[in-house]
Amino acid sequence: MLYKLPNFFIVGAAKSGTTSLYRYLKQHPEIYMSPIKEPNYFAKDIDVDLFREDYKRKTLIDTKKYFSKSKLEELHLAFITNFEDYLQLFREVNNEKAIGECSNSHLYSRVAAKEIRKFIPDAKIIMILRNPIERAYSHYLMNLGDGLTSERDFVKEVLADFNKSYKGWGISHLYIELGLYYEQVKRYLELFPRQNVKIILYEDFKNYPEKMLKEIFEFLNVDKNYLPSLGQRYNVSAVPKYPKFNQIVKKVYIRLKNFIPKKIQISLKKKYREISFKKKKGLLSRKEKQFLLEYFKDDIEKLSKLIDKDLSIWLNN
Repeated sequence: MLYKLPNFFIVGAAKSGTTSLYRYLKQHPEIYMSPIKEPNYFAKDIDVDLFREDYKRKTLIDTKKYFSKSKLEELHLAFITNFEDYLQLFREVNNEKAIGECSNSHLYSRVAAKEIRKFIPDAKIIMILRNPIERAYSHYLMNLGDGLTSERDFVKEVLADFNKSYKGWGISHLYIELGLYYEQVKRYLELFPRQNVKIILYEDFKNYPEKMLKEIFEFLNVDKNYLPSLGQRYNVSAVPKYPKFNQIVKKVYIRLKNFIPKKIQISLKKKYREISFKKKKGLLSRKEKQFLLEYFKDDIEKLSKLIDKDLSIWLNN
């Protein structure tokens, strides 16, 4: 059977609102989104065999079992490495005009832009870029919540990760590297026509979601007046009260979750979050921001010129 390929890609950045955007676009009747939000197929330079064991358990799926189902299950993340499997993600496309997926590794990957261009030369590309310090902090909070670290000092955690001798996607956390946007964005602008690349700042998406969605719908040539339900925020980070205990719980959960029915999983996760997580996340001090800004300042200034957007708010807040 002949399946359609996607004609647009949300490529990142990670922890910049891409899950919310994916959910909003999924509601539009003229848009089809891959049931696996992040299939990561075109990031060919990311070797799944090198992943940390906890990341392997989180991302590697039994593709034969997954695609054998008549209705594909919604998953947040996987690494699909076979082209025939990737095509099957779009087997349920009907008459939707815009067909898309949302893999954050495609922005970080050095080859994804080239691979996408090779298969879908007229593809449209969407990016959401977030202040890299805030992005790194949100990433850290997610890892704290997921039990991937128990380090309470954000700066200490970031520097320890940055100074590792062996790094990469699924190997280390890349708190700093994922926020060095200049080269990542430049790869797409060099390969795709400028009118095919839509770059949004996270601050605009957060503060003016209706306006930004209207622009994106127009960019994708679908009904720009459609308004999805915006009441829910997705993939929001929170702080565990007891990070080391949370780390143990998460490791046990990962090993047992395949034996727990989906409905019970959802109920248990909700209850555990209510009991074990703080409702408000801490704020970075000005000293911490200034320290980390030294890693991003030059890159931000180059990016500002590249995309012709004023990014002074990232340098001054």
